Amino acid sequence: MRNLLLSLTLLLSGGACASGTPGQFDYYVLALSWSPDHCAERPSDRGQCGRPLGFVLHGLWPQYWRGYPSDCTQQPAPRDARDKFPGLYPSDFLFTHEWKKHGTCSGLVPDAYYALSKKAKQSISIPTAYRQPKTPFRADSNQLKADFARINPGMNPESIAVFCSGSGRFMKEILVCLDKTGGHSVSCSAEVDHKARKSCAGPDFLVSNVR
Repeated sequence: MRNLLLSLTLLLSGGACASGTPGQFDYYVLALSWSPDHCAERPSDRGQCGRPLGFVLHGLWPQYWRGYPSDCTQQPAPRDARDKFPGLYPSDFLFTHEWKKHGTCSGLVPDAYYALSKKAKQSISIPTAYRQPKTPFRADSNQLKADFARINPGMNPESIAVFCSGSGRFMKEILVCLDKTGGHSVSCSAEVDHKARKSCAGPDFLVSNVR
């Protein structure tokens, strides 16, 4: 009864929810989406599309070794987040969505979560071939992982998971697995690795050009 009353108190105060407890997770995933692929699927996204963007921040996601928490509190995103962190996300929608679904599980206040997301994104060097390609090219997951690991000290290929769209035909997104400080890469969980391999099941994929 005592635990039930405590849970109800936390829920009413916006302190917790059934899907996770803030700050209690195993590692972070930094999701970097390939904007040309997103815009090929959702050309009506005016906030993001129509600009020559390559990898963009999708989000910084607390993870368990199996599964992940989400929507851990009811604390709203601050209205001035876009002004404090201009250009952090490719569209304004993500400021609210990413905080609500993932940031509330980080155990951080909103400004600290956005700041960590920015720092994590900026810490990843993008290989030249993947910055602003003018023409499409083919690659495979092992090659991409090696390319990223080569120019990011301390990162190993097991810290990266590649996801595809179009039944494995196109590169969609990469996930970089980080420790709970967001400052050091760690090997991705077996679950994330399995999903990535299933997503990009073909021998290679097409990296769409930036337009």
